[in-house]
Amino acid sequence: MLRLHTGEPSRSASSDATARREVRAAVGRFLTAGLVALVLVATPVAFWIRAEAERHALANARDVTQRLADNVVGPLITDQLLAREPAALELLDRRLEPWLAESGVTRIKVWDERGRVVYSDVASLIGQDFEQEEWARLLLEGGPATATFEPQTAEENEFEATSGELVEVYVRSASQSGAPMIFETYSSGDGVRREQHAVLMGMIPPMVLALAVLQLAQLIPAVRLARRMQVNQAARNVLLRCAIEASDQERRQIAAELHDEVIQDLSGLAYALESEERRGPPELQHVFTNARTMLQNNIRSLRAMTSELYPPDLEELGLNASLMRLEAPLVERGIGLTVEIPETFVLDRDRAVLLYRVAREALVNVSKHSSARAVAIRVRQAGQRTEITISDDGVGFNPSESRGESHLGLRILGDTIRQAGGAFEVRSAPGEGTCVIATFGAAATGLRLTGRRPAASARQHVTVPTAP
Repeated sequence: MLRLHTGEPSRSASSDATARREVRAAVGRFLTAGLVALVLVATPVAFWIRAEAERHALANARDVTQRLADNVVGPLITDQLLAREPAALELLDRRLEPWLAESGVTRIKVWDERGRVVYSDVASLIGQDFEQEEWARLLLEGGPATATFEPQTAEENEFEATSGELVEVYVRSASQSGAPMIFETYSSGDGVRREQHAVLMGMIPPMVLALAVLQLAQLIPAVRLARRMQVNQAARNVLLRCAIEASDQERRQIAAELHDEVIQDLSGLAYALESEERRGPPELQHVFTNARTMLQNNIRSLRAMTSELYPPDLEELGLNASLMRLEAPLVERGIGLTVEIPETFVLDRDRAVLLYRVAREALVNVSKHSSARAVAIRVRQAGQRTEITISDDGVGFNPSESRGESHLGLRILGDTIRQAGGAFEVRSAPGEGTCVIATFGAAATGLRLTGRRPAASARQHVTVPTAP
């Protein structure tokens, strides 16, 4: 037999521990979501800052190169230098030597408007001609200076090809005679990387700290909100429990009044009719017989209704015995019942009552509307999930069509189960029977259904024979 055992002190302590675990879990989820959001925000921002730092470093390189071209190189591009006189070339070498030694500039070239190298710190490049590209023509016509940070693989970069990423800057200059020139420098990328690192280290920590402070500032309201939601959930559960108990009490009162008053009076009337049937005139005997038979049938119906109305004591009878009490109306209509319940499973009293009600309402509908020959009750529990399924082989119906009052009890019960945090579903189709499924969430640890039976099977199968 399945029994329902309670333990109020342990239930209270367990509820408190469960409440604390739920709050900690909610806070943990909040912090995890905040950390993920922090990473998702900080990563693109870091890339954006890195790109901006590179852009800023390249802008500085353009400015430095432009000043070098205007103030140092331009005045020394004389006709003698263009004629490649050694003295003019040596003078420019001396002027640029400090830049090559200290500023990070690794290569310098000066181009004329025809694409000829008129000066370079590499003497072998002087006098070589290279094809002028469109950007060079635009620069000579007054276009903007350019600066890039990339490996150098072009034809004129034979001396820079093995240096990795370099900062390449092109600015417009002019010779002493006013002829347009292109001044080109190559610099090590270390300066750009250092500036990127400096900007990142200057901006990322404050940004991360600000986001972390924001996260922590939201933590206290989040904890309060989790606790408030928990209190509200507990209050809703209390209201639901009160509603269930009030409904049970009302059913008990109605069942008691039917049993103590209406059924007793009708039983007395049936005995009176039987007495009149025996002693009355023969010509009225069949009238008394029919009236007595009809009255006895109504009394049996009222007794069955009383049994349905009166909720069993699950703690005293156990869930299995309580479900088996629902067999009488089915047996009278020739419907076979199969009950399958786990030998041991955990369920609190409120959900056990709801589970019993699901079975009762479903079986009432099977008895009255389904024209079924067999119905099965199956209870399953997997982890924190408990499910009861009531399926029959009756005529079925279309759930999308209105059924008036015939399934009102199930609809009300479904709303109650959903309010308790469960799920409720009715599956049916014309000619294919009906399946009622109710699912409940986490089971409470303070109440336990335990089974003690000699059978070795982990399931109980009870078959109720049909009436002959």
